Amino acid sequence: MFDIKDYDYDLPAKLIAQEPASIRDHSRLLVVDRQKQSISGSHFFELPTLLRPGDLLVVNDTRVVPARLFGRKESGGRIEILVLEHPDSTDKDPSPRTCLLKSSKRPKNGSLLFFDSGVSGQVTEVLDNGLLKIKFMGNRSIDFLLEDKGHMPLPPYIKRGKGSTYSKLDKERYQTVYSKKKGAVAAPTAGLHFTEYLIEKLRKAGISLVPLTLHVGYGTFRPVRTKDIRKHNLGEELYFIKPETARAIEQTKEKGGRVIAVGTTAVRALETATSPDTSVLPGEGKTDLLITPGFSFNVVDAIITNFHLPKSSLLFLVCAFAGLELTRKAYRLAVGKEYRFYSYGDAMLIL
Repeated sequence: MFDIKDYDYDLPAKLIAQEPASIRDHSRLLVVDRQKQSISGSHFFELPTLLRPGDLLVVNDTRVVPARLFGRKESGGRIEILVLEHPDSTDKDPSPRTCLLKSSKRPKNGSLLFFDSGVSGQVTEVLDNGLLKIKFMGNRSIDFLLEDKGHMPLPPYIKRGKGSTYSKLDKERYQTVYSKKKGAVAAPTAGLHFTEYLIEKLRKAGISLVPLTLHVGYGTFRPVRTKDIRKHNLGEELYFIKPETARAIEQTKEKGGRVIAVGTTAVRALETATSPDTSVLPGEGKTDLLITPGFSFNVVDAIITNFHLPKSSLLFLVCAFAGLELTRKAYRLAVGKEYRFYSYGDAMLIL
């Protein structure tokens, strides 16, 4: 149950979605019922008929920053960076930010890096795993440059060539329709299937929707290199839960409704913010919660999630909730029925 080999599976490359569904809520939806141990097929736009009046959807309203930048070193060599920290700050002398660097040769401490719009950076610290600290300088702020010239930080399994016609589409479709608070380096992809029309249909069916914020960080996607999955270390991610959201969850529970987390990020935020009496504490915090089989879920009654990479911490969480064997069965069926996988792929509803 805790051996990394238990979380591997074969996936034909053709099932890795390279672009979003033509209409957000027309993606397929695999419905997994834990009580009945059953699996059935549906579509995301049918969600109002699959849930019950009084249920509550908790979504993550983080907004992805177009944090991928191209530049050059003093030597002229090309570099690509992903800016991982996005503080809500207007300081005139901002602190260095942690970045992930892609380069033929790593720069040393003190090295200068050059980007568009007169923005430059100085390496202040070289860290492990391709990470480094960069202090950005120039007439324009790094935040302005990212919004103006930054590229969406798509996962490496989504291939985009130079001048790809999908680049403009990605800026819209790699965000949820309810995204508000900038700070994520990856989208909470379970939410990509929602449309304003579907949200309105859910509300008319007596199913409410409330937000929390968890800024998805690089640690969520860090490869697991431990044989025992419990020894994997997730990086900390900042979350914020409004008092109104915490109240809505409490009222839903009191009335016998279900709390449905949209995405693994919402699950981790809610289960981190649980008090000893299993109520959700509002406020700001950080979570490095790794959920593996055997975990006791105190808040979440159901999950909407996409199909995740083999041997990933996201897959551990799904198996912890649905059970290892039922999850394996669902994934085998999804592969056999040629569901689309990963960020731009189809979804699962686990009841």
